[in-house]
Amino acid sequence: MTAHERCALPGMVEEFLFKEAALLDDWKLEEWISLFTEDARYVVPSTDLPEGDPGRDLVFIDDDIVRLRARVTRLNSRHSHRERPRSRTRRFVSNVRVEETDEGHLWVRANVLVYRFRSGEGAPYVGAIEYILRRDGGDFRIAHRRAVLDLEDLSWHGAVSIII
Repeated sequence: MTAHERCALPGMVEEFLFKEAALLDDWKLEEWISLFTEDARYVVPSTDLPEGDPGRDLVFIDDDIVRLRARVTRLNSRHSHRERPRSRTRRFVSNVRVEETDEGHLWVRANVLVYRFRSGEGAPYVGAIEYILRRDGGDFRIAHRRAVLDLEDLSWHGAVSIII
């Protein structure tokens, strides 16, 4: 990687995260799922154990690509009762940090604020999302996505029925 490419990298990653946020806010879940690699993982640990390991701890979500595609299919279907009518969301992504790993992948961490509106109520999801991104030509693909919520519980929300 040239010095110029290294300088441009944080801005490129930030644009990728903004694109991802827009796809989720616009409920373009089929396009969003195409951002993932075939061996991808999506994890949302429980609020009482944010450092939780899905291999040994209870987590809200631990999806491989097959389960993630099924989640998207269900959210887009009439069988997703918690999301009929679907929530409206607005995402704010900030404090993006990018590091290159020894394997040549990118470790990315960003703070997020997702406002969810549904049935006359609104509630914020606040936290951070950690990614492992792989280069794919001039773009990136998500190999790992871990959304860590700062909330103490989900009393306002009831559940995690949207993609954080």
